[in-house]
Amino acid sequence: MDFLVITGPTTSGKTALSMLAAEAIGAEMVCMDSRQIYRGMDIGTDKAGAELRQRVPHHGLDTRSPDETYSAGQFARDARGWIVEIRSRGRVPLVVGGTGFYLKALTDPMFREPEMEQARLGALRDHLADMPREQLEGWVRELDPDRAALAIEGGPNRLMRTIEVALLTGRPLSWWHTGGPAEEAALKGVIVVLEVPREELDRRIDARVTRMADQGLVAEVERLIAAGYGPEDPGMTGTGYREVATYLAGQTSLEDALDRTRSLTRKYARRQLTWLRHQMPDDVIRIDGLQSVSDQADEVVEAWRLASG
Repeated sequence: MDFLVITGPTTSGKTALSMLAAEAIGAEMVCMDSRQIYRGMDIGTDKAGAELRQRVPHHGLDTRSPDETYSAGQFARDARGWIVEIRSRGRVPLVVGGTGFYLKALTDPMFREPEMEQARLGALRDHLADMPREQLEGWVRELDPDRAALAIEGGPNRLMRTIEVALLTGRPLSWWHTGGPAEEAALKGVIVVLEVPREELDRRIDARVTRMADQGLVAEVERLIAAGYGPEDPGMTGTGYREVATYLAGQTSLEDALDRTRSLTRKYARRQLTWLRHQMPDDVIRIDGLQSVSDQADEVVEAWRLASG
């Protein structure tokens, strides 16, 4: 087996479990979270702190500025490099996070990026950057109806990416995902899914947002805005950041911003649960997230030892 994975919906307890498992099997972490890659975004993404990083090496945190894009394909390329490095040291690559598309990019590799003329791409991006979101959505519905809903949910950058590929390659992005040649061979991993009842996830999400506010989420967003980052930057589209930015702009109260953050996070957790039910391989290992963390870790360690021989 190439690596071990611990995944699950937000607030399912992945961090606590992964730390115990990593120390038991001699692992190093590979972050599989589409928000924790951004520098300066620690509280709102619930990023592992310095003490945890000292105990177990982490890879994939703080690799991008909030105004930079980062795709599942880019993650797969980076993660493959980290996995090779970790294994070369005789340690276990432990991939941890809840971004399902990132995991899919490792176990079911994405298409090779189509070549696009850089001059035309730059000119098109400049043109699309000035286009209202409603118009971007209309173009996506026309050019790639099969991917429209996903692109619209993903925000302006995903909308523009969908348009760019369709116009500059002559094929929609949905075709490249299903018909394009794979970039790399699939990696094999032991995949552990933490399962927690929806009602308990809701309770934990509400508590986490309150804790983030107490730890200084508002000040973190203030610092990002002062540094020149805005609500449309890729990193700032994460749940909590846009909502607090709206509060700081005087458009809503802090409590309303936090309530909306709770609501959107619960909806995100629902989408994760659906994905984890329908997109996981048959041999995935599902663990009860309500049992003690030590018992969870024992199950993970045993699963890894059985699979790795």
